[in-house]
Amino acid sequence: MRRRRDPVERSADESRDLQEVATWEPRSRLDRLSLSLYRGLFFGVHWIVVATAALITLALLVQPAVLVVEEPPVAAFFGLSIVPAAALAAFIWYADVTTNEPLGLLVATFVLAVLFATFAAVVNSVAGPPMQAILGPAIGSVLFFFLIVGPVEETVKLLAVRVFAYRSDTFDAVIDGAVYGAVAGLGFAAIENAIYISATVAEADAGLLGVAAGIATLRGLVGPGHVIYSAIAGYYLGLAKFNPEHAGPLVVKGLLIAAVVHATYNATVGVVPGLLTAAVPLSTEGAIVTYVIAYNVAIGYFLFRKLARYRRTYRTVRPTDGDPPAPERTEFDPDGR
Repeated sequence: MRRRRDPVERSADESRDLQEVATWEPRSRLDRLSLSLYRGLFFGVHWIVVATAALITLALLVQPAVLVVEEPPVAAFFGLSIVPAAALAAFIWYADVTTNEPLGLLVATFVLAVLFATFAAVVNSVAGPPMQAILGPAIGSVLFFFLIVGPVEETVKLLAVRVFAYRSDTFDAVIDGAVYGAVAGLGFAAIENAIYISATVAEADAGLLGVAAGIATLRGLVGPGHVIYSAIAGYYLGLAKFNPEHAGPLVVKGLLIAAVVHATYNATVGVVPGLLTAAVPLSTEGAIVTYVIAYNVAIGYFLFRKLARYRRTYRTVRPTDGDPPAPERTEFDPDGR
């Protein structure tokens, strides 16, 4: 955001030194010490958050790890369950007509999403039972989805983009936000699928591979939703980076859209398939598959239209010489980005 200037700075001659009158830059030892302490605290908090997320992640992955040791073939279902989500994330990456994003940043975003997903798991497990107990299963579940699950899960996925990739100079186009958001959604789906599959298989008495195949198929259908929702939020994060005067509202808008469509899916997936089986000759499993695919296609079309419009506009107005101007900073960052 463009820096506002004090009246003294606006009126003074440019040759006048206004240090600690209306401007400031680190000059003295105390100035440099203050700057170093700020940077240390800023990055220290980041690393504390990441380290905490890593510890929670390790705790949550104990059951999947034990299951893989006891039943190695089950590991294949962990990977297969994210194939549809990975294919969708790859399509969104391909839709980026600007520049290819560095593999290192994509991997880092994926890993951060895996780590931060555990924060959502903790919040969901703590908030869910009390809300349902106080408000009843029906109302409590709906409010839980709209007030907790949707907002929290979409926020942690966007946070995985914001803390690292967003600050990179290679995040140089609005559409990059959708790409990194999709990768964050893929990371979230990966750990969520692993936890769901391992918990379901652990409760099975027999036919473990059959149970694993069934739950992996279901989770494979759910995974693309995470990619779509967070890609939408990520697109608005990209808009925020290049519209610093409206950065806050744009981020909030993206999160609102992602959280609402996410919560709507959660609130309806347990109801609509039952209505489908009553109206048309479908099995329960067939109705669930039909609804999940239809919902993902509908929300995915919303995202597709935004990406397609960006691609068309980019090809129409693409600069013929020179690099595009660097985005303005939306806030003070210790590293100057």
